[in-house]
Amino acid sequence: MSTIYLRRTYMRDLPAINRIIEDAKNALKTAGSPQWQDGHPDRRTIINDITHHLSWALVVDEQVVGVATMVPGPEESYQQLQGGAWSDDDNPYLTIHRVAIGNQARGQHLSTFLFSNLLTIGQERGYTNFRLDTHRLNKAMQAIARKFSFQYRGTVNVADQIDPERLAYELNLPTNELPVEYHVNNDFMRPMINRK
Repeated sequence: MSTIYLRRTYMRDLPAINRIIEDAKNALKTAGSPQWQDGHPDRRTIINDITHHLSWALVVDEQVVGVATMVPGPEESYQQLQGGAWSDDDNPYLTIHRVAIGNQARGQHLSTFLFSNLLTIGQERGYTNFRLDTHRLNKAMQAIARKFSFQYRGTVNVADQIDPERLAYELNLPTNELPVEYHVNNDFMRPMINRK
């Protein structure tokens, strides 16, 4: 049985993360999506995510097989939402970015584990508002957003030289009910979650 967990990324993870990001870029290209085809996320972005403790590694049997970033808002590109409105524009939010699973782990439904743990970490930090964006041709990200009850809110434009338009999603959890506190036993994660 595999050991699977989520942890912070470190500089020693950079080669593995670079490979995972390249795998994701190639998968998006194969699917016909222009997302991530203009050179980003690049090495500088990944290093920034690591050094600012924004990046999380999905580890299976001690191998980093996935990565994601959670960035506290406000996000500049989200200020100009088109074709809709955010449901909660008053409370702080976390944006989930740069989600990628490496080729060796694709097709194992690990993105479900990844998202579940990201939301757990966010809730432990007091957030109940989560956002993400993705290209209209990125069906895999749209599917995971729907699976976790993210709601489509409209479109935003991001810094992409090929096609900047992204579908924007939001998840609002009840403020009086934090499932992680009452139903999830992730005590092994508490030391890293509590380091803000």
